[in-house]
Amino acid sequence: MPRTESTKTGVTRKKRTTKIAETIIEAYSTGENAKRTKLDIGCERTCHCPPSHINCMSPREWLKSQLGVWQFSYEARDVRDKKIHPATFPISLSRKIIELFTHEGELVLDPFVGSGTTLVAARDTKRNAVGFDLKKEYVSLCKQRLAQTTFLSKARQIAIQDDARFIQDYLEPETVSLIWTSPPYANLLNRVRKNKSRRFRNNEQLGKIEQYSQDPSDLGTMPLDEYTATMGEIYESLLPLLHPKGHCVINVPDMWWENKRMTIHISLVEELRKRGYELRNIIIWDRTNLVNQIGIFGWPSNYITMGVTFEYLLDFWRPPK
Repeated sequence: MPRTESTKTGVTRKKRTTKIAETIIEAYSTGENAKRTKLDIGCERTCHCPPSHINCMSPREWLKSQLGVWQFSYEARDVRDKKIHPATFPISLSRKIIELFTHEGELVLDPFVGSGTTLVAARDTKRNAVGFDLKKEYVSLCKQRLAQTTFLSKARQIAIQDDARFIQDYLEPETVSLIWTSPPYANLLNRVRKNKSRRFRNNEQLGKIEQYSQDPSDLGTMPLDEYTATMGEIYESLLPLLHPKGHCVINVPDMWWENKRMTIHISLVEELRKRGYELRNIIIWDRTNLVNQIGIFGWPSNYITMGVTFEYLLDFWRPPK
């Protein structure tokens, strides 16, 4: 049941805790004055891999992962309905990232957890995970999805309603093995959908604004320059939480705006380098198997690649000391 607690400073905090098997979902009130405490969550390996290994993969699995272009398919547990969440990714993608850069028992952080796919994949792979989101609806969605997962594990997955700017108040330094997320893509979704590919078929998203919210703190309301600077500030605050040589992977596309290509991935690479991260890999997520009924764009005078057919997976790490 919900309960209200008063802090020493007189700030009221509403807290709701629901336990589902080994999973706890917690929703806190947000804001600068909200009381935040360190989470009791595991971060140590529970596998028996050699200390020098960065994951539990076999040589065969490692070899497959060396390819720089990846494809994934959706499964029944995935969220596909854009009315529920406008920008989701497959559980199989999240599982791949988690298995590549962590061991069983280690801690995964998703600063923009959205529909909760990272938490579901973490539970599947016996990893502890914490996800944050501004919207209460998405934290509730995380709860629903984890409740439908019958896989039992001692690892815990926690979803918290709060601003990503305050994540460092919840976690101890150098306890996170992987930061993995698909963040809001600047103001890409904060406009009316007018795609020709949607215009001549029955598509409920035509004419809609698919943006997550109009909260001023929402990165999805910001133009690219402001978005990039804010992402830099957030990730600079997260860097001390990541252990040395721990990886940070960000899924982003580029976008077209007023007939200009906005290179979000380049902006983020440059910004995170300034904030202390080192770029290790750029992987292409090939989405051609997920796209159908593509309209024609630019013909015959302006060639434009279909942005929905690929996205970037930007892999950074915290440099070793």
